[in-house]
Amino acid sequence: MKKLCNLAAKYFGVLAVVFLVLGLVTPTSWLWILGKVQGVSVLSVLLGVIMFGMGTTLNWKDFLVIFRRPRDVFLGALAQYTIMPLLAFGLAMLFHLDPGLTAGLVLLGACPGGTTSNVITYMSKGDLAYSVTMTSVSTLLSPLLTPALTFMLIGKEINFDPVGMFLSILQIVILPVCMGLALKYFLPKLAAVATDYTPAVSSVTICLIIAGVVGASHKAIMDNLGVILAVVVLFNALGYVLGLCVAKLCGLSWKKAVTLSVEVGMQNSGLATGLAKVHFASMPAAVVPGAIFSAWFTISGAVLAWACVNYLNPKYGEEEVDEEETVVNTVAAN
Repeated sequence: MKKLCNLAAKYFGVLAVVFLVLGLVTPTSWLWILGKVQGVSVLSVLLGVIMFGMGTTLNWKDFLVIFRRPRDVFLGALAQYTIMPLLAFGLAMLFHLDPGLTAGLVLLGACPGGTTSNVITYMSKGDLAYSVTMTSVSTLLSPLLTPALTFMLIGKEINFDPVGMFLSILQIVILPVCMGLALKYFLPKLAAVATDYTPAVSSVTICLIIAGVVGASHKAIMDNLGVILAVVVLFNALGYVLGLCVAKLCGLSWKKAVTLSVEVGMQNSGLATGLAKVHFASMPAAVVPGAIFSAWFTISGAVLAWACVNYLNPKYGEEEVDEEETVVNTVAAN
């Protein structure tokens, strides 16, 4: 069972693409994911499962990094919640996206980082502790910042309830994360067993959400596939590049710069999709950016990790080590 779970987590990107195609080919087979069972939203439950899994991987000690590295954490949160929302809005205006796609893209940009960024940071040999802290902080800030930023950017053109979105994020994100943290604190052995399976469960759950959203938005996707795919690819790539540039301009080390690049470029697309379904229900196309992004960023993240390990880290990481050694030798000589 563990081997199967490891394979599911390892090949998440492949699974995401497969389920995206399944959603396009057999759209009606996945509509139950966006439905309700005895009045309870299946999509909200699935998102809660993902966030609960995230909670079991966190540790109360992770938050101590905030006090040890306040500048780095503040910079990460600032970059996350300025670069991506503004980039999303700018691309929507540049490509003249319709209101539904604009709402979905801006909401995606205003969402916190997702747990996949932690995996990609680890694969890229970045600063994993910094990555986990940034994801945690951006997630905890999301009930306030995600509705506020979305309203600031598109609230005049598109009517939605920011207070309702705030409450949705509390239910879908904060509550399950706190439950996962509580499980790890009070029942650490059980949490340790659970963490062997939660990455795979989260991967499969995200794939189901992708299939459901793509199936429900089949017509909107086919009508806008070329444009929205180009926008999503640009959105993700520019997020990586701008995150890296900000990190280097602010003097962060290469490992932290890689981490900031990954964190800024990867959004919690599952949350964006769920919120779009609830709060932009009158615009079916609003769920499309999150669904396409879910499949794409796993592929781009794997490519970025490969590039970092094989080309970027050896070049820029070694240069930093050489500079540090030069400083140490100079000090020792004096």
